Amino acid sequence: MKYELTQNSGGLSVVLNGEIDHHNIGPVREAVDKAVASQHPQVVELNFKGVEFMDSSGFGFIMGRYKSVSALGGRVEVTNCNKRIKKMLEMSGAGKYVKID
Repeated sequence: MKYELTQNSGGLSVVLNGEIDHHNIGPVREAVDKAVASQHPQVVELNFKGVEFMDSSGFGFIMGRYKSVSALGGRVEVTNCNKRIKKMLEMSGAGKYVKID
């Protein structure tokens, strides 16, 4: 899995490419958590533009970032999901906590 972190005015953008599963989400989680802890962004955008597959560890990644970012007064937005991932997130109730576009 490849990812790119970009800081912008008041926020952090994380562009994800590849499959999200329990084998490869660890380094992404660590990098995002480190950036959130040091930058305290108002918005963390998780851009799923290049993600074709996500298992439950991806859901855990999203909700874990929600927990840490909301504790700092910010919010998480999930953008550019394919139809399958968007449906999975909506059915799980994630939309109650994070914005899904």
